[in-house]
Amino acid sequence: MRPDLAARYAEERLPRYTSYPTAPQFTAAVGPEAYAGWLGAIPERSLASLYVHIPFCRRMCWYCGCNTSVAARHDPIETYLGALSREIALVADHLPGRLSVTHIHFGGGTPTIVKPYEFRNLLAQLRSAFDVAASAEIAIEIDPRVLTAEMAAAVGDAGVTRASLGVQSLDATVQAAINRIQSLEETALAVDRLRAAGVGGINIDLIYGLPHQTAASCVATAEACLALRPDRFSVFGYAHVPGFKRHQRKIDEAALPGGEARGAQADAITEVLEAAGYHRIGLDHFALPLDEMALAERSGDLRRNFQGYTTDAAEALIGLGASAIGRLPQGYIQNAPGTRDYLAALAAGRLATVRGIALSADDRLRAALIERLMCDFRVDVAEICGRHGEPAEAVADAIPALDRLAADGILRRDGMVVEMAPEARNLVRVAAAAFDAYRASSTAIHSRAV
Repeated sequence: MRPDLAARYAEERLPRYTSYPTAPQFTAAVGPEAYAGWLGAIPERSLASLYVHIPFCRRMCWYCGCNTSVAARHDPIETYLGALSREIALVADHLPGRLSVTHIHFGGGTPTIVKPYEFRNLLAQLRSAFDVAASAEIAIEIDPRVLTAEMAAAVGDAGVTRASLGVQSLDATVQAAINRIQSLEETALAVDRLRAAGVGGINIDLIYGLPHQTAASCVATAEACLALRPDRFSVFGYAHVPGFKRHQRKIDEAALPGGEARGAQADAITEVLEAAGYHRIGLDHFALPLDEMALAERSGDLRRNFQGYTTDAAEALIGLGASAIGRLPQGYIQNAPGTRDYLAALAAGRLATVRGIALSADDRLRAALIERLMCDFRVDVAEICGRHGEPAEAVADAIPALDRLAADGILRRDGMVVEMAPEARNLVRVAAAAFDAYRASSTAIHSRAV
């Protein structure tokens, strides 16, 4: 990325656009009653995906932005799984018929904090409540430091097809500064155990922008992880929001790299991974050329949701667990973020939905424009507007911002076709924000543009 562009734009605070409208626009106007009605309107046999949130970890990483807490004992986890079981049954009861599930994603927290038999039982209940396709992708996020041989075997036995392993950084100074000490050997052992258990897809997660991190240390971490030959890498920029995540206050802000340095780190990782044969996917993913995500990107079928880039084309995403967000054709819904409130709702026999947003026609149009730009680095505005039965003038408010970005060399605009400049792709969220009708009035604090 050009240094002048990094200096001007990298510090901007912007949504990650894993949804549109973004979560800060959700309100309590959409609650359990609305969600129940939306579920009841889904046609039988509709394609759907499931997200299951397990909000517990053994120790807290100070950089973490997830909804999780430290569980020293197993009792709270067992209680939570009981509520999760009730939610699965309750959601299924509100549906007019069984959904055909093509993707399941277990996130957290640390989903593998549950016991092996509990994980098997959880997947068995999901298969009982929904028609999970034999070819469904079942993915799970894993902390390699706490993955036992027994849990790896259970993951494989239960039919998990893909595992995402958090590495973040292998630099000792960085690890100490974020309270996550993890060796390459621990990660390699987890990968070996998962592959031996039949989990064919392996993802490695890296982060740049951490305290004391440099481009050189990012390169060293990426090169070390290449020896594991994962199918995909996810490379995220650290979002420092200590006002929302109190544990981030333990991080020394003076040790955090600035926007230009973060851009250099992102570029350095990209160069290493591309030189090793990985294909860049959108803003922050990399995949081997024959990986299904790389194939979807080349065919124009790549999608984006709350798990980031995905091949999931289902119109219904059912969120299960505390803080989980779902998307139905009518709009977005989110469960109570706090475990206590989530447990109370399910104990009372009601859905745990606390907020959401019903999609307007304008929301759907702008969501499609933003998704294509985020996935393809290019969008034909007139074509997308036409698909939605609208003239291109429906988003004329975006043109001044797009033209300013074009003048700075971030993108090119040929009529109503917008395309990111190759050297400015890390700034795609800046371009996406031009189509965001809520941004001007939003007071939400987001992560840096790079």
